[in-house]
Amino acid sequence: MKNIIKSLGKYAVLSGFLCLGASCTDQLELTPVSTITASGFWVNEDNANGALNGLYVRFRDEVSNNFFFWGEVRSETLSYGLQASEGRERYFENTLDPTFAGPTWLRLYTIIHDTNLMIKYVPEIKFNREADKNRMLAQAYTMRAFIYFTMARTWGGVPIVTNPTEGYDAETTFRERATVNEVFDLIKSDLDNALQLYPDNTLSSSKAFWSKPACNMLKGEVYLWTGKKLSGGQADFTTALQALTEASTAPGLGLLPNFDQIFRYHNKGNAEILFAVRFLDLESGSNYNSSLYIRDDEIPSSIDPELEKRIGQGGGLNRMAPSQILRSAYSQDDQRKDATFAEINIPNQDGTPRYYGSLVMKYRGFVDASGRRFIDDIIIYRYADLLLLVAEAKNALGQDPSLEINKVRKRAYGEAFENHQFVNGSTEENNEAILKERLLELAFEGKRWWDLVRFDMAFEKIPSLQNRSNQRHLELWPISLSTISLNSKIIQNPGYGN
Repeated sequence: MKNIIKSLGKYAVLSGFLCLGASCTDQLELTPVSTITASGFWVNEDNANGALNGLYVRFRDEVSNNFFFWGEVRSETLSYGLQASEGRERYFENTLDPTFAGPTWLRLYTIIHDTNLMIKYVPEIKFNREADKNRMLAQAYTMRAFIYFTMARTWGGVPIVTNPTEGYDAETTFRERATVNEVFDLIKSDLDNALQLYPDNTLSSSKAFWSKPACNMLKGEVYLWTGKKLSGGQADFTTALQALTEASTAPGLGLLPNFDQIFRYHNKGNAEILFAVRFLDLESGSNYNSSLYIRDDEIPSSIDPELEKRIGQGGGLNRMAPSQILRSAYSQDDQRKDATFAEINIPNQDGTPRYYGSLVMKYRGFVDASGRRFIDDIIIYRYADLLLLVAEAKNALGQDPSLEINKVRKRAYGEAFENHQFVNGSTEENNEAILKERLLELAFEGKRWWDLVRFDMAFEKIPSLQNRSNQRHLELWPISLSTISLNSKIIQNPGYGN
């Protein structure tokens, strides 16, 4: 990310004053900051660029693990691994409660604080090129929209903070939760502001920064959500399709012929990616696949030699693993299967195969002298995802989604495509096909839980939620007791007690 650690130098100093410790927001985490320090920092373009890079560093810290937990781990794609789960079964067994509520929103407000500072101060700074200033502001608005979208999908209504915290008073520090509709009003407003500011429709050169095409893809996903979950209906579906169609026109965007190559460390920023979070050696720690791979000493000696070669050197800890539901969803002629997971079967005494374990192959990193390194970029948006969102919007509007679905399937099945060609059916049949395609295409990319909630299929598809359709509150996450203890105005989500 342009040697992000080096470019962060000035911003890291500022953060020591602004954040006064580990976090910028300590009640929601909202800790007062020095207005003198803030105004003294926001004086030139270099300072602003340092702040922008700092924003992405904080974002990466959350994406390394938490976004995967919020976006997927409660779905049907994961189950027990070979290692002790350390409580992770609470996610896919859907037994969360306020004492074990998963990652909290606190650090997300640190990112929001960063965006609020930029939105307030960057307009007053002189840039060499006005387009660079506008692009920076557009990224801040887009990031703030994405963070609030993440929170709204996870917890529903959350406190809205749109100004940096530069002083202390009870009104500033202790915020009540806004309604989910108010949160989405802010999200949509931020997206409109961002789209007016981006100077062109190009992707960032590294794909590691927000851009107008990525912002439009976010807008499409937002409006699909509100169209389905907040009664936005046909108007929102129309807006979603328009935004997604515009995103698809970005120059140089397309499907890679080889599915596996989308995720490889040596192929960062490839043509399929609209936006990814950059992980580089010496700049970041491991991403979440370190808890989904397999340790060397857990690879059995009786493993098939070809599979052993494909897995290569072990690494990480197999605390969760691809579920049987996920593993059985792929056909043998789908190239996505081997690129997504590996299933290890070993022979019984009579020679018949017995399931031993499985691991995720998408973000498997690379091996060097220190071992396996899980520092592949985490993809937020890519072209196949975009195509399937277009198909979803078309289907919601009563249009034929065949073109987009078949583009994805043609890459997946290659010469066997004719056996898997999609044919337009009823709205319900098409929704089932799109949801299945998203499972096969996007497994372990932090999408599945939110997909199931958006399609209103979580209680049908997830084993631990079946026969619990009277517990609709489970679509939202509980708010942790630690979060509530910091702000007496925060009220727990219904169904989770006080």
